[in-house]
Amino acid sequence: MRKAGKILVVDDYEPNLRGLGQLLRTAEYSVTSASSGQEALDLAKRERPDLVLLDVLMPGMSGVDVCRELKRSADTCLTPVVLVSGAQERDTILAGLEAGADDFLNKPVDAEELYTRVRSLMRLKRLTDDLESAETLFLTLGRIIEARDPYTEGHCERLADYATALGGRLELRQADIDALYRGAFLHDIGKIAIPDRVLLKRGRLTAKEFASMKHHPAIGDELLASVRSFDRVRPIVRHHHERMDGRGYPDGLRGDAVPLLAQVVSVVDVFDALTTDRLYRKALPVPTAYQMLREKARGGWCQMSLVDCFIDAHRAREVERARTQVAV
Repeated sequence: MRKAGKILVVDDYEPNLRGLGQLLRTAEYSVTSASSGQEALDLAKRERPDLVLLDVLMPGMSGVDVCRELKRSADTCLTPVVLVSGAQERDTILAGLEAGADDFLNKPVDAEELYTRVRSLMRLKRLTDDLESAETLFLTLGRIIEARDPYTEGHCERLADYATALGGRLELRQADIDALYRGAFLHDIGKIAIPDRVLLKRGRLTAKEFASMKHHPAIGDELLASVRSFDRVRPIVRHHHERMDGRGYPDGLRGDAVPLLAQVVSVVDVFDALTTDRLYRKALPVPTAYQMLREKARGGWCQMSLVDCFIDAHRAREVERARTQVAV
């Protein structure tokens, strides 16, 4: 029989651990038990439960501490956590909320309340898992598109590295830096609709072929519209070929209408294209690429201050990389 989901129950008192486990198994959940905070963290990382039931008062690491660690980890931050406590004190609830708890149960635990809260959080976890699967599919698709052209191997990873470094230099919010990372992988996803004879053409594109190529940002935007969590990424995908002077595509945006995150990805995209081998030419030296970025900015492509900031960030990273290699 298919289990309803996997639950990790954590309590230092064996009768409570056994009783909660029995209630959940009766409802056809798969149950794993832990009697300490550290054991819970180890099991959560290894077993990847769908939900964690945590006793608040435990010796050593409290349930609130365990919850905080679970929510900090990339592996478990989306796992629902329910704190179980006999103390209905305001400070306990506030501490649990601050730690990231998703719900609370009071002792003694009422079976129907337990089942109702667990079912609700399990539905939320399934939706989250579906969302993660959709994102993973799109990110994989971005790599597949890159793989069509052997000259762009590693392009997505380099762009993600460059873009997040520049975002940090600009002191952007973490949500924007996360969007830059994902946008770097997905910026050209619309090229899935571009034929290989155009995408991989060695010579200059005809006017008709270039017109076809210019559709890929809008196509990418439409593809990502089906996944709500990509809302912050879509402007990057749609507008990374816009220009400050209004001569870009697909919408001919001008000035501040061009989203900053799209400009960031545009700058690092051009830099990577200049400094790696392509079908139409060999990689250029980094100083030459710096100069060409500045020339393009002076020509109306993007903000000169953004190019200067990227160059400063890239130089600093190259110095640090060289220092690390020498130390090794």
